[in-house]
Amino acid sequence: MVNRIIFDCERMKYNNTGLYHYCLNLGNHILRFAQPEEDEITFYSPKGTRYLFGENSNHIIQTELHKFRMPELKNYNVWHATYQDSYYLPFINRRIKVVMSIHDLNFMHDPSKSEFKKQKNLRRLQMLINRADVIICISEFCKKDVLFYCDVSNKPIHVIHNGTNTLTEPQLLNQSYRPRKKFIFSLGTITPKKNFHCLLPLIQNQQQMELVIAGRIDDVGYFQSILDTAIEMGISKNVKLVGPISESEKSWYFNNCYAFAFPSTAEGFGLPVTEAMSVGKPLFLSNKTALPEIGGDVAFYFENFSAAHMRETFVAGMTKYKRFNMQDKIIHKGKEYCWDIAAKEYCKIYRSLY
Repeated sequence: MVNRIIFDCERMKYNNTGLYHYCLNLGNHILRFAQPEEDEITFYSPKGTRYLFGENSNHIIQTELHKFRMPELKNYNVWHATYQDSYYLPFINRRIKVVMSIHDLNFMHDPSKSEFKKQKNLRRLQMLINRADVIICISEFCKKDVLFYCDVSNKPIHVIHNGTNTLTEPQLLNQSYRPRKKFIFSLGTITPKKNFHCLLPLIQNQQQMELVIAGRIDDVGYFQSILDTAIEMGISKNVKLVGPISESEKSWYFNNCYAFAFPSTAEGFGLPVTEAMSVGKPLFLSNKTALPEIGGDVAFYFENFSAAHMRETFVAGMTKYKRFNMQDKIIHKGKEYCWDIAAKEYCKIYRSLY
C-alpha cells in the first residue's frame, strides 16, 4: 500500500527567505529518500514553484481560497505543515495525521512586541499544536521554548537540525556591489532583531575595512537608522546595505568576505551561519537563542553589544582563527548540518504515522 504525504511549501511564494530554502532543500531531499512502493510525495505549492521539484513531481496548487475551504484530501495520509503559523491545515479531516515543523518562538524574545501581542501569537501557535500529531523543532533551543511556553500534551516532539544550503557558483552581476576593500559580511532581513547596527563599531577607525549587509528591507525606519548612525560615526563610505541578493551574489560574498558576523538576538537556527561554515569563514555570532548551539566551538560570541566588547571579541577571534588555521575545522563542523540526514529523519517520522 502506498501512503500519500502532502509537503506544504506554501511559504515558497516569498523568494530568498529562510523558509523558501528550507522547503526547497528539504522537499527535494525527501523525494530522494521516499520509497516508491511506500511513499508518495505531493507538494502543496504556490504557482510558479512546481518546476523546482522536478518534472514528474505531484502538486496541489495553493490558493487564498484554501484559507476558507481546503481542497479534497480524502486520499492522503499525512500533512507536513512546514511553517508553525500556517493558515493551511486539514482541520476538518481528522483522519489525516499532521506533522508540524516549528522554527522558532522569536516573538517571545522580541522586546518590541507587547505582552498582548505575544500572548495572541502563543494562542494561535497552541491552536496549531493541538491539531498536530507530531512536532519537529529545528534546534534544541526551539524545543526548549516550545516545552516552556506551550502545552504539547503527550505528542512526540523531535529535534531535526536543518541542512546547509549548498552555495551556488559565486558570481557578481553587472549591477552588484563589489567591495573595494576587505569586508565583513552579514545577511538577513533588515529588522531590529537582527541587530545589524551593533556591527558598525567593528569598522570604525578601520579605513581598510568595509561592512556589507544583505537582505530584504522589512523595517524602513531601522534601515535608515543604520545609515544615519554610520554617517554620525564617519564611516558611511564603508557601510553598504545592498538589499536582496541572488544566490550567486550571496555565494560570492560568503566566499570573498574577511569574516561573517551575525549579531541577531532571536534565531531558531540561523541558516546563514551554516552557509558561512561551508566555506570555512570566521564566525562572529551573538550568544543569544539558538546560535551557540549551531556555532558550537568553532564560532566566536558577542557576550554583549558594547562597542568595546564587540571590537575586542572581533580582534581576539581573528587572531585565533589565523593562528590555529581554523578554516578546515569550521568546514568540518558545517558538515554536521546535512539535508540528507534531515530528510531521512523526516521520512522515518512520516512512516511512523501510517
